[in-house]
Amino acid sequence: MSFVPGKDIPDLSGKVLLVTGGNSGLGRESILQLAQHNPHQIIMASRSQVKAEAAISEIEAAVPGAKIAFLPVDLASFDSIKKAAQAVTQQYDRLDVLINNAGLMGVPPGLTQDGYEAHFGSNHMGPALLTKLLLPLMVKTSQEPNSDVRIVQLSSGGYQWSPAGGFLFDQLKTPMEKLSARARYGQSKLANIYFSKTLAKQYPGIKCVSLHPGVVNTGIVANTRNSYWYFSWIIDMIVQLFFTDVSKGALGQLWAAVGKSDEVKSGAYYEPLKKEVSNKVLEDEELAKKLWDWQENEFTGQEI
Repeated sequence: MSFVPGKDIPDLSGKVLLVTGGNSGLGRESILQLAQHNPHQIIMASRSQVKAEAAISEIEAAVPGAKIAFLPVDLASFDSIKKAAQAVTQQYDRLDVLINNAGLMGVPPGLTQDGYEAHFGSNHMGPALLTKLLLPLMVKTSQEPNSDVRIVQLSSGGYQWSPAGGFLFDQLKTPMEKLSARARYGQSKLANIYFSKTLAKQYPGIKCVSLHPGVVNTGIVANTRNSYWYFSWIIDMIVQLFFTDVSKGALGQLWAAVGKSDEVKSGAYYEPLKKEVSNKVLEDEELAKKLWDWQENEFTGQEI
């Protein structure tokens, strides 16, 4: 099964799309491809204004007339997320596609600004709060004639690295120094999948999917390389032998975001390319509900 952006992305006239982590890697590639199909507006959400504006200039040079706006957001900060969501809801009267692309991997033990383990806070809590705050606008858009509203959440096959039981709820607001970086990353990616599945049930008018983009050579690899510098030569060798480039890696999220609607199943988790994966862990509805209830309690008071 294939997906060719130039041929398979439809005309996006009138649509507003938001991509987090859009200044580099898979996010930048997604915006570059989407921009070629005449969307009303693409919102590039990024921490760095300098990097975002450089990326926007490069894309606009490649796609004359592209409409791309920078949105500052740090997914490790609830305050930043609320400001970003407020800016979107005040400036736009619709939001057709949200691609939660940004993420990190292999960082040392630490906490986000709001006190969550770094991977869990940045990879799950941040995107989940941003999604929650943008949902009213997306629900409104879904009620428009001929709408096709979608939320795409990047996850990873690394969900399998999560600790026994899925989540260490009593430690999510600690650095988790005794847990490996791999396991800390894994539970954040499992959370992404459960979040999308629960969203799909609660918002049937919006198509919500999660996916693993493949083993892609992006900035996330650089984070791992920097954290484990003493293994850098091994990491470099693995990247050269096994990692795919971003143009191929972005195909999954492009397909999920704007591909043929009847091909994309809401609530599903996909691995490259278009392969739906289901197993006992991924279909644990009790654990998914426990996570949802826990995060909703944490989001109390985080309205805009």
